Amino acid sequence: MTEHTSPPLILASTSPYRRQLLERLRVPFTVIPSDVDESAWPTETPAQLACRLALTKAQAVAKLHPDSIVIGSDQVADLHGDALGKPHTHARAVAQLQRMRGQTVIFQTAVAVVCQARRFAQTELAQVKVQFNQLTDKEIEAYLLAEQPYDCAGSAKSEGLGIALLARIDNDDPTALVGLPLIRTCQLLRAAGFEVL
Repeated sequence: MTEHTSPPLILASTSPYRRQLLERLRVPFTVIPSDVDESAWPTETPAQLACRLALTKAQAVAKLHPDSIVIGSDQVADLHGDALGKPHTHARAVAQLQRMRGQTVIFQTAVAVVCQARRFAQTELAQVKVQFNQLTDKEIEAYLLAEQPYDCAGSAKSEGLGIALLARIDNDDPTALVGLPLIRTCQLLRAAGFEVL
């Protein structure tokens, strides 16, 4: 790895999936979780929620580290305008997957890059259309017991066994469904003055 002359890079996230994705870029970074209320506002769409939370997470950490470049990200599963977040429990995961079977769900994945010292703050949104199979209750139960995706928006890990739940995925940023759209992340980092390569 070559030595970096860019400002320090911080991932404002507790997600192990986002950390693993960012590691693909082979750049040094630290992880500092943001303490942000992830509740939706009353009239907020799932896309607006994802964008607001990604930017709020990045800004919260950037305030404490103004010379660093901070990445924030958030994902919301969008079922016909209803925001489906992380289920956290088995019962909620069952209910989510029952609602999504046979449906097209849009996974709204936002990434924000903020650097206070450079007065830089931009957000991008990747929208991934996912067609779910017509799942039986037995299939849903078997999947949840095997993978326990209770920390994933929409209760499915496409990078694991969750791929068996799906009929089709349409997107233009392959890592967006996992939780961090790396194409858009690289574009934002370059715009902020960070040397990706």
